[in-house]
Amino acid sequence: MRTKSLKKNKINVITLGCSKNVYDSEVLMGQLKASGKDVVHEQEGNIVVINTCGFIDNAKAESVNTILEYVEKKEQGIVDKVFVTGCLSERYKPDLEKEIPNVDQYFGTTDLPLLLKALGADYKHELLGERLTTTPKNFAYLKIAEGCDRPCSFCAIPLMRGKHVSQPIEKLVKEAEGLAKNGVKELILIAQDLTYYGLDLYKKRNLAELLENLVKIDGIEWIRLHYAFPTGFPMDVLELMKNEPKICNYIDIPLQHISDTILKSMRRGTTQEKTTKLLKEFRKAVPGIAIRTTLIVGYPGETEEDFQILKNWVEQMRFERLGCFAYSHEENTHAYLLEDDVPAEVKQQRAAEIMDIQSQISWDLNQEKIGETFKCIIDRKEGPYFVGRTEFDSPDVDNEVLIDASKFYLKIGDFSMIKIIDATEFDLYGEPK
Repeated sequence: MRTKSLKKNKINVITLGCSKNVYDSEVLMGQLKASGKDVVHEQEGNIVVINTCGFIDNAKAESVNTILEYVEKKEQGIVDKVFVTGCLSERYKPDLEKEIPNVDQYFGTTDLPLLLKALGADYKHELLGERLTTTPKNFAYLKIAEGCDRPCSFCAIPLMRGKHVSQPIEKLVKEAEGLAKNGVKELILIAQDLTYYGLDLYKKRNLAELLENLVKIDGIEWIRLHYAFPTGFPMDVLELMKNEPKICNYIDIPLQHISDTILKSMRRGTTQEKTTKLLKEFRKAVPGIAIRTTLIVGYPGETEEDFQILKNWVEQMRFERLGCFAYSHEENTHAYLLEDDVPAEVKQQRAAEIMDIQSQISWDLNQEKIGETFKCIIDRKEGPYFVGRTEFDSPDVDNEVLIDASKFYLKIGDFSMIKIIDATEFDLYGEPK
């Protein structure tokens, strides 16, 4: 029998999945630090907390593999304890406890006080919005709401995150002020659904009023909007975006599909005509806006005709940014009752076709930027380049601007005016102006 390590307890938090999980890990780490715990993010530690994702098959597999990896390390005596939290744990806790019993304890998405207690820490209510950020110092996520009230047939998020709950404006402003004091210059607003923000608290869609308060914060120079639902989008936000330089001319609006048959089965509450009209209104209201969207191919019943409708529409709309995923058949969702009848290889082929179209669109749009100058935030130095982004690009998912570090020096975390001198499908090359 192995002996416990004598080293001082260090808690290693591992984050899998989306930006909402990044935010949750940061809150957890802030609470642990406030209780005097030694906490690190994805480094060595003898106590491990894995914040899992349970959204689609690939994410679930990554989460399970990570749990198994650390359980193995526990058996080898490399780590002492393994705790699991997050969406996968919320959704499959009984199964996980049965299949991987060597985990010390499983926690759901709303079990933060219980998780802290297991780690020997107290939940501190007074730590309003204080957290240990894990992103580069110049940007941070601001989660403005939790959960989702939408009935989308394919999505398991309401099962894992519950109903939509907006955070009060005063609380978010205070949190953003704290981030600004720590050097954050770009706020990325996230929620399962930004469009719905405020309906529960203020009885109206209140994203514009929140933005009006956030733009007043000294030190914040960019505010970016992620994950807006197309139905019921508050159009007053566009007027604000157009007139307020701090709000990036950028929006992430996952549309999922465009064939009316598929949209109806997905329970999206919209049509091709309405969606196209909305996007045209976006572009008319904010000339030069960058629209990012996400699409799903291979949904149950998606015919070749449905897919052609989607392909033609992607070519017609010329999105600035686009991601495409193969449909994942998720238990306990409405679509799980349907036959998952599109073969896996057809799903992958369709996703590849959409991304080929988008690659060409992105190439064309990027070529148009050569010779132009953009305000860029410099995120990091990587290999021979300083890596920055324009206001039209979000971290990790969008284009980057690469500046030759052997010729130019730029300060990480600062803004610089960069002239674009070359471009590929998904990267721009520039030099300081």
